[in-house]
Amino acid sequence: MPKAYVFTAHGGPEVESFADLPRPAPGPGQLLVAVHAAGVNPADWKRRDGMMAPGGPPEQFPVVFGREAAGVVEETGAGVAGFAPGDAVFGNPDTGSFAQYTLLPVATAAHKPAALSFTDAATLPVAAATAYDGIRQLGLPPGATLLITGVGGGVGVAAAQIARHQGLAVIGTASAGKKAFVESLGVTHVESGPGEDDRIRAAAPNGIDAVYDMVGGSALADVAVLLDDRSRLITAADRGTVARLGGEPVARARSQAVLDAVARLVIDGILNPFVTATFPLDRAADALRLVEEGHARGKIVIEVA
Repeated sequence: MPKAYVFTAHGGPEVESFADLPRPAPGPGQLLVAVHAAGVNPADWKRRDGMMAPGGPPEQFPVVFGREAAGVVEETGAGVAGFAPGDAVFGNPDTGSFAQYTLLPVATAAHKPAALSFTDAATLPVAAATAYDGIRQLGLPPGATLLITGVGGGVGVAAAQIARHQGLAVIGTASAGKKAFVESLGVTHVESGPGEDDRIRAAAPNGIDAVYDMVGGSALADVAVLLDDRSRLITAADRGTVARLGGEPVARARSQAVLDAVARLVIDGILNPFVTATFPLDRAADALRLVEEGHARGKIVIEVA
């Protein structure tokens, strides 16, 4: 039976394990995909911890990890048009991507261009697409100054590159160890941690025009005071805090058009996914720990096939 990496209850790494699961069957509007690569995101361990959508319907365990997939279509469900077995695709799966097979809804799937590797494609459905949606939501004019908190992670790295391509000046908070990496993106680095609001003011004496937050919590509250217009405060990390501060969560489009757009940015050399480490499926736990412990720079990918 196909192998998958799952969690069997809400908790820490101790609830993670491998499982042999039946090969899923595609329903209406779904693609059965043989997974070649899966992106790893903070949302993976946060969902395992029970931090995602509190108060929602209970999880049906075991749950397969993974919210980004790239692979090849094996079967199509009823009503599917525009996709066929053998097509290379990428997108947001319904059934998790740390697995040999997953189900991909057509609504959040796109054809993978030949010039785009499966590994790079697997970084785009969550990280790059979220970055793209957020920058578009802010709608800043060229020359404006954007602050990105937690700029060293997957979404932050993509957002910084897209913002720089659009002519924005970017300031980013990250640990001291990520300074050289952040500056390589054309971003002014500010060390994260206590007192970072004063360090940001020193780095941007003329002020900042918008904040794109990747951290949430107290870090988000600390930088919100730098904005007079809270409509220019968005987060990919903390809906509750941003609502209390008068900002908004990122408005996700979750569409084929956005996937096509970010794929084109990669092919055109505008967006580097910065895949800094890859792991085989049997080392999925190591990939998750790297992201969960905050040591990842750029994107981590599990190469399944």
